[in-house]
Amino acid sequence: MRPTYLEINLTQLRKNIEAIRAHVAPAKILPMVKANAYGHGVDGVAPFIEPYADSLGVAVVEEGIHLRELGIRKPILVAGATLPEQVPLFAEYDLTLDCASHDLLDMAEEVSRSTGARIKIHLNIDTGMERTGVRDYEAEAFLLKASACKHIEVEGIYTHLANSEMPDRSYSFMQLERFQGVIDLYNKHSLPVPPLRHVCNSGGILHLPEAYFEMVRPGLLFYGVYPGAEVERTIDVKPALTWRSRVAHSKRTRPGRPVSYGSLWQAEAETGIVTVPCGYADGYFRRMTNRARVLIGQKEYPQVGRICMDHFMVDVGEDDIRVGDEVILLGEGIRAEDLAQWTGTAEYEVLTDIGARVPRVYVNE
Repeated sequence: MRPTYLEINLTQLRKNIEAIRAHVAPAKILPMVKANAYGHGVDGVAPFIEPYADSLGVAVVEEGIHLRELGIRKPILVAGATLPEQVPLFAEYDLTLDCASHDLLDMAEEVSRSTGARIKIHLNIDTGMERTGVRDYEAEAFLLKASACKHIEVEGIYTHLANSEMPDRSYSFMQLERFQGVIDLYNKHSLPVPPLRHVCNSGGILHLPEAYFEMVRPGLLFYGVYPGAEVERTIDVKPALTWRSRVAHSKRTRPGRPVSYGSLWQAEAETGIVTVPCGYADGYFRRMTNRARVLIGQKEYPQVGRICMDHFMVDVGEDDIRVGDEVILLGEGIRAEDLAQWTGTAEYEVLTDIGARVPRVYVNE
């Protein structure tokens, strides 16, 4: 096996979802496993976590189909933009449709009528994200139309929070108020409210207990990473992922001998340089050049020289670091937040950009 790999602690994922469930009870849990389970590897994560989840969430219909092919039987919400011509796939694979427009609603009703398969839908209400969904101030006709459909099942209604990870909750409260205004339209017309209302992503779970309703949608939090430096740590979750590699080459480098492409770094005195077989093609961002740090033998060392497609170099000074010694790129003290800071991005991108050619190894304690 390749010496650079991800170790996924399945037991920790179970502990994370149990901690979230205890915090939001009696709300149901829909962990998001889109984007290859946030880089953790959906083939290993989804079958393991299914017994502990009420539903699973993905972003595109192909991800939902893949879950069915893995043998997943729990409900699967495809919570991303869908084209009307893709709707027949929801009937074929028993997927739940994020219904974000009148066109999708019409198509879902027609496909359900013609196939006899009752497509489940969740009405997507845009309360301030301006991405997908019917805007809250235009939702009344949408709700009435959906309620009149005879062949689909309106199982849920939801919105997505735009700023839930921020300590200033005013925008989230405004979105919640708009969402509640839409829910009130059901009472206005003496119509039953869909049984599943959901608002909270990871930040919402941490910051908005008044918005748990019947279901929450943990993403980053499920994987043990908090969504931003400013969120409250009110739930005890821990990262489930460790990115490991090994030293592939070791040498002594003298001053005046620049390391790597572009000659961006050279030693001030003779020093030890080791090469790690991982690079930006694996998701170890080039933008971290001369900023990243790794652990070797529980000691932190700086990455030096431009990060290459398949390799990067580390300055180990006078320490006796040898070929084969383990290197920790992420985990055991190197946090996703650290890589995000070195890269100038978010923890989400750090995890989801870890490449497919990095093997995933699963550990169940």
